[in-house]
Amino acid sequence: MATVSEPNGEGPDGVEFVHEDDGRVTARHVKTGVASFGDSEAEALRQLADALDSHFGEGETIEDPEEYLKGLGIDVEVGGSGTPPWLE
Repeated sequence: MATVSEPNGEGPDGVEFVHEDDGRVTARHVKTGVASFGDSEAEALRQLADALDSHFGEGETIEDPEEYLKGLGIDVEVGGSGTPPWLE
């Protein structure tokens, strides 16, 4: 079972951490609901910072998303229509 850290027993303010059963830590920005994870709180915060940049439109622009993902070894069809395969 995952646990959520709450400073001083009060509700979360700002960022909350969820310590997952598998050892990973999820960091969630309370106001927006944006979340990311890492192997530690510090790593989860770094990943959350990138996710928040993207959420607020401040991330880096990717000129060719298909080529970018291909370079990462991810085989997907960007901009495909229809139901995602995992929901079929």
